[in-house]
Amino acid sequence: MNRLQVPLFPLHTVLYPGGPLPLRIFETRYLDMISHCLKSDTKFGVVLIRHGSETGQVAMHDTGTLANIVDWYQGSDGLLGVTAIGDKRFRVLASHCQANGLNVGEIEIIDDAEYTSLPEEFSRLAQILADVLGDLGKLYESLDAHYEDAGWVGYRFAEILPIDSAQKQWCLETDDPNERLVLVRKVLKTVRGIEKNSLTPD
Repeated sequence: MNRLQVPLFPLHTVLYPGGPLPLRIFETRYLDMISHCLKSDTKFGVVLIRHGSETGQVAMHDTGTLANIVDWYQGSDGLLGVTAIGDKRFRVLASHCQANGLNVGEIEIIDDAEYTSLPEEFSRLAQILADVLGDLGKLYESLDAHYEDAGWVGYRFAEILPIDSAQKQWCLETDDPNERLVLVRKVLKTVRGIEKNSLTPD
């Protein structure tokens, strides 16, 4: 069993494997965490908050995603800007809060299939996604695109579609990329204007 200890960053957002995560860091506990990760070339874990705030005590979901820092900068306002990319999913087996307020978790890596071919019935979703990501600017320009991969397509839709946090967490937790695409297709049909698009899936 692949167990690790990693710092945890509870957020009101879900990070998916292969997805971008822009952060603005100002709390000392997270500045120290980012500094340590950069110096030691290690990752931190992102988990969705169940209850609480990002700056206080929280209850967290048990499934999250490792984050790999790919860029950082000092903003004109003095805040640290960080861009991370989602890596592997994990389950939190146990966690504790350090004296500085940083949560640390003992985690188990979830070994996903590296590639799942996109079924033909979802091919139009890949076309829609390619059109949408092209309009989202720098955050997605540098991502390696895998429009033939069912997992990658589903994760990208899950992070950009206007669905609630429970649905976003479900999209992270489900092990079946095709089930995720079924949800995506249903949501797309309810988004205003999508049904009039000639690329809308059946």
